[in-house]
Amino acid sequence: MDDAMWGAFAEGWRSGFGADADHLKTPQDIDRCVATGYTFYTFDPGEYVESGADNASPQALRTRWDELPWEQLEDSPAALAARYLSTPVRCEEHIIRFDELTLMRAAVKYGRAIAYVALLYRHLAQAATGREWEVEISVDETETPTTSAEHVYIATELRRLGVRWVSLAPRYIGRFEKGVNYIGDVNAFEAEMGVHAAIARTLGPYKLSLHSGSDKFSVYEPTARQTRGLVHLKTAGTSYLEALRTIAVLEPDLLRSIYVFAREHYEVDRASYHVSALLEHAPAPNALTDADLPGLLEQFDAREILHVTFGSVLTARSADGQTLFYDRLMEVLRTHPEAYAADLVVHFLRHLRPFVIWGDR
Repeated sequence: MDDAMWGAFAEGWRSGFGADADHLKTPQDIDRCVATGYTFYTFDPGEYVESGADNASPQALRTRWDELPWEQLEDSPAALAARYLSTPVRCEEHIIRFDELTLMRAAVKYGRAIAYVALLYRHLAQAATGREWEVEISVDETETPTTSAEHVYIATELRRLGVRWVSLAPRYIGRFEKGVNYIGDVNAFEAEMGVHAAIARTLGPYKLSLHSGSDKFSVYEPTARQTRGLVHLKTAGTSYLEALRTIAVLEPDLLRSIYVFAREHYEVDRASYHVSALLEHAPAPNALTDADLPGLLEQFDAREILHVTFGSVLTARSADGQTLFYDRLMEVLRTHPEAYAADLVVHFLRHLRPFVIWGDR
């Protein structure tokens, strides 16, 4: 937080800025971020989402339905059914209907997560009394997409429990892998985004958030169009990849060493991510000339390999305790800040331009 704030001041920025406390999972996470001065809090109840509900049998769903934390949800099975089964939900031109199985599936999948978000929200309201703050809710870290009916259920139940939020991240169709473009049918994505956006305008309004949003260039314009600009794009991690792009030009031997190290650690580090890069599809280090190295940042597999191993690269130390890469990398960037800044400007403009162009229409 201090580094980012000082960076803004050092560049002469005098307008407002926000600080997003991302992926908060516990009240203790909230307390630390409130003490630090964050203004935006992203709740991640992913551990309470039951993705298995999508393929569960009706009998299994009924069992899990009965076991939901009804007291924490301040609800009952009969009351929930009465609210959803009697009347369809109209969201602009879209009609969303619930039958018993659809409702049970939505409640079993997201009910515990909703109860936990309400707990986190109430804790934040007490911890940050007297301050201005905003909340985003993320349910994107799941194996299966969020359906339109599930979106309606999530938004309706959170609001019933008194939760207020400015943005929501459902799990969209397709794949949002780290550091690479969207993987999937862009036309199908836009059609689904249109329904999610209509729900957000009707039940909010609130923004739809794109998590792991870095470099998803093919879906930016469709997202801006369908949300009418009411969108939150999360991007940060690929600034590291742009640093590597700068290093590739200025210190090719360093980039080559980082790439070799990243390949050696990829199979372990990938366990923390949903990625599909394969080592055998990435260029072999010994086949690359110095002039080839910047191209690693454009090759799908190499880019993901470099991205997901960033933690190992930046923390790696030799037997005598010296950093293997971090100090050298930072020295190059500090010696040539204009080169890194130029790469970042190009990179961020690619992210922002589709949204700005839409907003100017």
